[in-house]
Amino acid sequence: MAGVIQTTVRRSMPASLLLRVRHRSPGLACGLVGGALAAGLGLAAFTVLVMLLWVSSPYPDSGPGGALHVAAALWLLAHGAELVRVDTLSGAPSPMGVPPLLLAAVPVWLLHRAARDTAEGGARDNAPPVPGRIAWAGVVLGYLAVAAPAALYAAGGALRPSWTWTVTCVPLVAVVAAGTGVWTAYGRPSGPLEQVLGAVLPRGVRHLVLGPDGRPGVAARAAAAGATVLVAGGAVLLTVSLGWHLGETRRAFGRLTEGWSGWLAVALLCVALLPNAAVWAAAYALGPGFLLGVGVPVTPLGGQGAPLLPPFPLLAAVPDPGAGTALHGTVAALPLTAGAVVGWYVGRGSVTGGGRFGIWTTGRTAGAAAFAAGLSGVLLALLAGLAGGPLGTAALARFGPVWWQVGLATAVWLGLTAAVTALTVRAWCLRRSYGRGGGERRPDRVVAPRRRPVPPRPAPRARLPRGRWFERKPGRRAPAPAPVADDEPYLLLDDDRDHDDRDQGDRGALPDGTGSLGLRDLRPRPDPLAPDDTGPRPPA
Repeated sequence: MAGVIQTTVRRSMPASLLLRVRHRSPGLACGLVGGALAAGLGLAAFTVLVMLLWVSSPYPDSGPGGALHVAAALWLLAHGAELVRVDTLSGAPSPMGVPPLLLAAVPVWLLHRAARDTAEGGARDNAPPVPGRIAWAGVVLGYLAVAAPAALYAAGGALRPSWTWTVTCVPLVAVVAAGTGVWTAYGRPSGPLEQVLGAVLPRGVRHLVLGPDGRPGVAARAAAAGATVLVAGGAVLLTVSLGWHLGETRRAFGRLTEGWSGWLAVALLCVALLPNAAVWAAAYALGPGFLLGVGVPVTPLGGQGAPLLPPFPLLAAVPDPGAGTALHGTVAALPLTAGAVVGWYVGRGSVTGGGRFGIWTTGRTAGAAAFAAGLSGVLLALLAGLAGGPLGTAALARFGPVWWQVGLATAVWLGLTAAVTALTVRAWCLRRSYGRGGGERRPDRVVAPRRRPVPPRPAPRARLPRGRWFERKPGRRAPAPAPVADDEPYLLLDDDRDHDDRDQGDRGALPDGTGSLGLRDLRPRPDPLAPDDTGPRPPA
């Protein structure tokens, strides 16, 4: 019988191992589920969109299986993976590597939210947060566990993923997006950024990217502002050009497809490619322009016609072939404006946000402006590389802006303009600080002290626990009465102290200062008329 009880109570080996893993890594299971759910939601969103277009199409060229293969392929394309079309007229496979940048926001946002929620863990229940590495690893592994079967399924369709790009881009997007989510959940600490910057940048320029308080430095803010102005200005140029060629844009819809379902599909594709077109317009304003095929550049100085291009509505905004005119040269105002914005940020920071260096010198201000322009060039080169790619073989092997040309042009344009603007803004700010007329004399050179205490870094922001709607609040309990021995008589006044204490505020304390009516208040009081016997007594 003892043997039977031992075998029944004893746990099996797999159950005990699972229990140990669950207790040692409380957030790993949540991370796996969160990553798989993020991948599933992304696939579901693309599947619903493609199926709606397939159902509304009057002439579908494939069944529901083909539509599902296309949805999986588009989901991989949103991660930056290159697709290969096999059913071409020539029979040779044709690559398609222009990812719509607007579609890329869907998987990135889902991964970011999944990692952030997993890292927060039970913060709402006043539980300790999940370790960052466990949450990050769980989300990435769960996401890739769904992405691998999706890639295998998409390989059987007309648009097949390129395995080299798929193996590289999908894990890279998962790692970066999940890392930013965990970083956000922990209050965006500056420690990881300091480690990365310490391995890349020299010590003298790190504060330009990351300030001592953990916030972005002067050069980082200026570079982000310059890149934003360039992309926003490119969107304005695109809108103006589409309005100028409005007739060609309308005719392109009619040439591509017929019926409202086809027009809706083309319109959705144009909306998804709008960020790409804005980057192309910014590259055009910077000077290098973009390519409409191998050996077919389009720049403000002139452009060549590309007879192999389809009648796509966004391509109607391409300038007419021929030599550039003065109207085309007006686009140079965009990089000049972006450089002025970068210089304004650096000039203001040289006086007010200098950090441990105090007020910057003219040489340091100009160097910071050039460094900010270089950071803007890196950002624009990254966007240009993502916005272009191949659309076929031979003549269409290169389509879009050349990333290194765009980055170099951005650094040159913004570097020259930002340096002049930064020095001008610095001089103007110093003149306002020291007064315009003979009060105080403005120093020619301001040298900061060598050692200056660095302000303490603020503590990472912690999320406050959210209360529940139907949570019962704990009530106040009265103190337990003192234990009474069995042979001790019960007195009512011994256990009525709490009632007397509650009524103390209404009646006030007694003369002896006890504030209660216990047995000690019933002791005999001395008679004031009795003779004083406190004097010395004779010895007995």
